Amino acid sequence: MDANSVMICAAGLALASIAGSVVGMVLRRIPHRWNDILLGYCAGMMLAASIVCLLMPAIDATGVAGCWQVALGVAAGVALVGMIDYFTPHLHRLSGLDIEKHRGEDNSANRILMFVLAIAIHKFPEGVAAGIAFEGTSYHNAVAMAITIGLQNIPEGMVVVTPLMLIGVKLWRVIAISLAVAMLEVVGVYAGWLLGDVSALLLPALLGLAGGAMLYVISDEMMPETHAHGYEKPATYALIAGIFTMLMIEIS
Repeated sequence: MDANSVMICAAGLALASIAGSVVGMVLRRIPHRWNDILLGYCAGMMLAASIVCLLMPAIDATGVAGCWQVALGVAAGVALVGMIDYFTPHLHRLSGLDIEKHRGEDNSANRILMFVLAIAIHKFPEGVAAGIAFEGTSYHNAVAMAITIGLQNIPEGMVVVTPLMLIGVKLWRVIAISLAVAMLEVVGVYAGWLLGDVSALLLPALLGLAGGAMLYVISDEMMPETHAHGYEKPATYALIAGIFTMLMIEIS
């Protein structure tokens, strides 16, 4: 596949993520009830994406005999985020918030930074998957995969910025974080395309790592946050709606 097509793919995925971030900036001032509903919806999307878009393709690529690679990737993802979770007091440097906001009983800042990191972690292998598609499959299949990933990048981009702004992260930092997250996918696209067979060999483990990281954050950070302020029922309904939305995006 020619370099121009890959460049268009990478730019499109990044722009979709940035477009979602712009929407998130517009919606930054919302009541806490709607914040929990939004987080629940995003948790549902991430839950479906981790299974349908990351773990299932990884297992399909390895088959039953090789699914240990995916299991190791999941374990590595859980361990990685667990380690990040342990060191979250140091994430105040990333957010620019006072370190006291990362301590104590109300650790919403830590939780939000954790699932932003989970989204960032899965961007690279997702980009690698798109890059491999341009190297190893038909042009039609590659474009279809890029469109699917681009569609899910819009709500994911929104998820990155809205919670950050709600906890008081400065606008320029939010913009920098959202751009960095988008660029990870661009790097992944080119890595998948340029490395070809090497990327294909590593992809199941990378997808497993991303899926494990996302599952850890959904269970340990996002769901407890949405159930901590008395809005657990609407947050649960939103989670189910998020799962359904991602499934519709995946089959479209």
